[in-house]
Amino acid sequence: MSDAHMNRGAITACVALATLMQALDTTIANVALPYIQGTVSASQDQIEWVLTSYITAAAIMTPPTGFLAARFGLKRLFLISIAGFTVASMLCGIANSVVEIVLFRLLQGAFGAALVPLSQSILVAINPPERQGRAMALWGVAVMAGPILGPVIGGWLTENYTWRYIFYINVPIGALTFIGLRMFLREAPPQAGQKLDWLGFGLLSLAIGAGQVMLDRGEEKDWFGSGEIVIEAIVACCALYLFLAHIFTAKRPFVRPQLFRDRNFTAGTLLVFIVGLTYYASLALQPPYLQNLMNYPVVTVGLVLAPRGIGTMTSMIVVGRLMGRVDTRLLLALGLGITGWTFYRLTGWTPDVSQAEIVWVGVIQGVGLGLLFVPLSAVALATLSPERRTEGAGLYNLARNVGSSVGISVVNALLATNTQINHADIAVNVNAVNRMFENTAIDQFWNPLTAAGRAALDSVVTNQAQIIAYIDDYKLLMIATFAVCPLVLLFKRPKPSGGRQQAMAFE
Repeated sequence: MSDAHMNRGAITACVALATLMQALDTTIANVALPYIQGTVSASQDQIEWVLTSYITAAAIMTPPTGFLAARFGLKRLFLISIAGFTVASMLCGIANSVVEIVLFRLLQGAFGAALVPLSQSILVAINPPERQGRAMALWGVAVMAGPILGPVIGGWLTENYTWRYIFYINVPIGALTFIGLRMFLREAPPQAGQKLDWLGFGLLSLAIGAGQVMLDRGEEKDWFGSGEIVIEAIVACCALYLFLAHIFTAKRPFVRPQLFRDRNFTAGTLLVFIVGLTYYASLALQPPYLQNLMNYPVVTVGLVLAPRGIGTMTSMIVVGRLMGRVDTRLLLALGLGITGWTFYRLTGWTPDVSQAEIVWVGVIQGVGLGLLFVPLSAVALATLSPERRTEGAGLYNLARNVGSSVGISVVNALLATNTQINHADIAVNVNAVNRMFENTAIDQFWNPLTAAGRAALDSVVTNQAQIIAYIDDYKLLMIATFAVCPLVLLFKRPKPSGGRQQAMAFE
């Protein structure tokens, strides 16, 4: 085997490891959140920052990846990203307060943002056109293996060691990837003439950051009854207004408004925002439901959630063969319909639901997701001109990440609010004159006239209030999914391209 072929295999393996490492962290922390919460003494509102801080930082740092790679060199940026992600993972593992772990998760998301787009760029660069499909298929397996393995590995490490190892596991993977790419990957010369619209980037980052902090802290601070939330809302709105004014007046803005003249891209960006919102919100809701309301051990939680990823992988393989043969709009409509149906199914769940139900609903939800992501990515970017496709891909991924962080914040805020409302509604019927308490079997344990009885009653009422609050969240996700179905009608078929796409040269 020639050196070129040996290097290609080694680079592909390293790139797959980097992708797997980043993909693992999208789900590996979910099952460990209650354990992290107990260790760092965080409230329910605060612990969600462990998820949203990572996603928000990744969202902000994804769009400038192309500029940074061109300006400083792809190899150098990849190595810095891997090293930073690995160190940040280690710091997350040794964190002893909620402030520390959120700060280090921000760093982890910022450094990890470039890993996926750079991995794709490298695989395109090192493979001739006839091998690119095979290389991207291998990369896709790594992307999908992360969500499958994340809950299982996270549950096993948390149960047998400590939650800190869900972050420590990135250290050997990151070190191996760094060494491999350092040895085998050749550097492409940087392009010193590349420029970034720093004002536009800064305004957009400020708008996203302030808006996310407002959503994360709103429930804790009583929303607009708090001066802090009002200030954060004003900052987010002003930054967004200035950003919009800037991109319409600047010569080379960070985001070109002309992109949104493309109907496919606009509809696809809006649709992927909702898909990110509903999918990641569902991922954030299910582990605490299984652990807190159903008393599942953390390992069991990982095992019953993992089949969702198998459903996604299977449907992605099938839909890859259907693309071009079946109307993309039909695939998208089917994916939305299946996903919406699974949310409808979740609205009927109680803590008595069987493991078989959890597994097969998860598999079907994964199938729906696979039917959405592959054709949506293709159709959203297909009608953009080649020179605008990279910029469009950055905005597309930004919308997905922002939707994910917004979705997690919204459903958790609604969960806390609705639990309180439902608790108050149920508690109205819990009083000493309620005839139910004349039953001696009930009165023995839930006597409202004794302190122990009231405590037991409060626990039961809170449990019931949470179950109803989860149902309300799933109803919202179902409505949001079905509400965007008409967007599918806006997509049009891309015209056949007459030119050849050029692969990146790698020296």
